[in-house]
Amino acid sequence: MTGRDGENVRAGRATIQDVATAAGVSVSAVSKVVRGAYGVSPQMQARVDAAIEQLGYRPHAGARAMRGRSYTVGVALVELTSPFRAEVAQGISDELQHTPYQDVIVTAGMSSERQKRSIEALLDRQVDGLVLIAPWLDAAWIEQIAKTVPMVTVALHGPAKNFDSVVDDEHLGARLMVDHLVAAGHRQIVHTSMPPGESEGSFVLSHTARRQGFEQAMRHHGLAPDVIETWYSEEGGHRAALQAFDRDNPPTAIFAGADIAALGVLRAAEERGLRVPEDLTVVGYDNIYTSSINRVSLTTVDQSGHLTGAESVRLLLERIDGRTEARQFVVAPQLVTRRTSGPPARAAQARSSATPP
Repeated sequence: MTGRDGENVRAGRATIQDVATAAGVSVSAVSKVVRGAYGVSPQMQARVDAAIEQLGYRPHAGARAMRGRSYTVGVALVELTSPFRAEVAQGISDELQHTPYQDVIVTAGMSSERQKRSIEALLDRQVDGLVLIAPWLDAAWIEQIAKTVPMVTVALHGPAKNFDSVVDDEHLGARLMVDHLVAAGHRQIVHTSMPPGESEGSFVLSHTARRQGFEQAMRHHGLAPDVIETWYSEEGGHRAALQAFDRDNPPTAIFAGADIAALGVLRAAEERGLRVPEDLTVVGYDNIYTSSINRVSLTTVDQSGHLTGAESVRLLLERIDGRTEARQFVVAPQLVTRRTSGPPARAAQARSSATPP
């Protein structure tokens, strides 16, 4: 088979133009197939795939450099109601201030279809790189896109090949919190988490890794893990707490998987007339700004959203400058003890009665 200049393409590296010629389609059509874009018919997919296999085509990373840089970085996050994700996005913006790059932020929603469309929209803008914050997407699709554009994911745990990642050590963070609660005397601890992502397997999202850490830590202490699935939102935490309160043997502590959910737990406790921490210990994860407000004073685990965003930019710029091997930055979590945690009521009463007058 010959290329545009009449030379056998097998003698050199096949180009996207060679693939388009062989498949009888446009270059933009080949680009869509390679990127896994929407709007590709099965017939076109089959023709392009056959040409790619025949020619041994591989997307050329240097081709992007030939057109010049747009000096934009696409940032895709699920939604803006999560304070932690907003802090990550702020960290990205702040870090980019010291560079020629400008961030373009899109909210992609929870469905994988909408997330893919949002990422495609960023690619159509010719962004120089992508940061995907907690993407609910098939890892294979992410790997495919990462072959054509520098990419960093946030809060996605797994053995990446074509992209970098920034994650919190969720197992350690959950263990720090469980150790804190058990040391205070708690044995009936409920953890609120979210359902697994639809495509989780070798890759898992942060809430799943956090749940795994909770379950391991509980078993280490000889305790049965107790998990209520909800959503990382104020309303989700509220619903989970009411469900826990209505049990015949309610928990003495609720470990919300995110601070925003812990705020919902606090609201539910107030509605039921429960004092925190005298009647119920409530703890969270993320250490968002609201958690430090004196009236809230939430015990939590800090994973520094701002640092997470800044490190994702650092890794992405390295990739834009030519690095290809996958790297991962792990944020070290820290326990932050405030006023919403204490001993369970029964343990407090036992200590009080055991104290000599």
